[in-house]
Order: sequence, then C-alpha cells, then structure tokens
Amino acid sequence: MSWKLKVRDKFSAAHYLREYQGKCEKLHGHTFQVEVEIAVRELDQTGLGIDFIEIKKKLADVLPDHKLLNEVYDFNPSAENLAREIYHRLKESYPVTAVTVWESEDAAATYTED
Repeated sequence: MSWKLKVRDKFSAAHYLREYQGKCEKLHGHTFQVEVEIAVRELDQTGLGIDFIEIKKKLADVLPDHKLLNEVYDFNPSAENLAREIYHRLKESYPVTAVTVWESEDAAATYTED
C-alpha cells in the first residue's frame, strides 16, 4: 500500500535562455508554479504520511522567489533544469518521485528519476 502526496507553490522570477534563438533569449519573467510528488508507504498515528505544512515550508525555502534565475544557478534556467534542481534539493529531505515546473498555464516540464 502506498500514497502519493502532492503540494504546489508559486514563485515569480526572471530569466533568459542562453544559446537559444527566439524571444526567450531576452530577459523576461514568469510566475512559475511548482508541483512536488512524494511517495509514502506508511502513515503515522494521526493518519498522515508527511505533514503538508512541513513539505510546503521546505519547498518555499528552495524556491528562488523574485530573483534573476541566471544569477542564482550556474545552469541555463529552463523549466526542465529548474524541475531537476528542485527535485534534487527536495530529495535530500523527502522521498520525492516527481517535480513539475509550470512556466505558464499551458507549458510545463516534469522531472523524475527512471
């Protein structure tokens, strides 16, 4: 028996894509939405896998709100790379199975370890 817990949060940030030809090569911003999926196999005595409040606090600590992402990271800050980075940062604390980064309401990238 297992459960998949999901939490979401948002952050606003600017970025530009190096070595990209098109409008995204110029500085622009998004309100990114991040969804984290965590697998649990057991519940505690109160019936919780991991308290959502705890997960949300950790996620908020990881998100680079109101930053220029190119100054925060040494990689090209695409949605794909952001999903991988957030995944690995949260994996240090939780059994994360997937992280999805939405850069708009209709465009997202999900990172998992296969």
